[in-house]
Amino acid sequence: MAMPMTIREYLRACDIDYEEVPHPREVSTSRIAQMSHVGGNQMAKAIMLHGDAGYRVAVVPSTCDADLEKLSQLFHEKLELASEDEIRQEFEDCDPGATIAVGQAYGLQVYLDDQLRHQPDIYFDAGDHETLVHMSGSEFDRLMADSRHGEFSRHH
Repeated sequence: MAMPMTIREYLRACDIDYEEVPHPREVSTSRIAQMSHVGGNQMAKAIMLHGDAGYRVAVVPSTCDADLEKLSQLFHEKLELASEDEIRQEFEDCDPGATIAVGQAYGLQVYLDDQLRHQPDIYFDAGDHETLVHMSGSEFDRLMADSRHGEFSRHH
């Protein structure tokens, strides 16, 4: 499978300069970062959340987890992890289990961890477990300009 059209079209519509980086099939973002020789702080991991007002996507470095309590306090909304079925329904053109950092392409509110802002380069899963999207940090900052952000990640 290739990068879903939803993501490709969204990046094109936002006029984002990016490249696709193929990698051996893998679902763990930390393993993908390792195999692709990408620093964990530059590999963005997306986590789908279920909140009072619908679904959200939290984007954190691959070396971290989202602190749900901190997220709930920061955004004044009770948040919990979405189920595999909920993820599959929201990202229906992606491989099962894939949660996309560019949740905006699917009409979802994105919460961005501050550690990912202003990085020189950013990589994230393209939705097929076989491709990374790579862009400069400044392009990623531009892409995420409308996302709410804060400090809500914690190291594993």
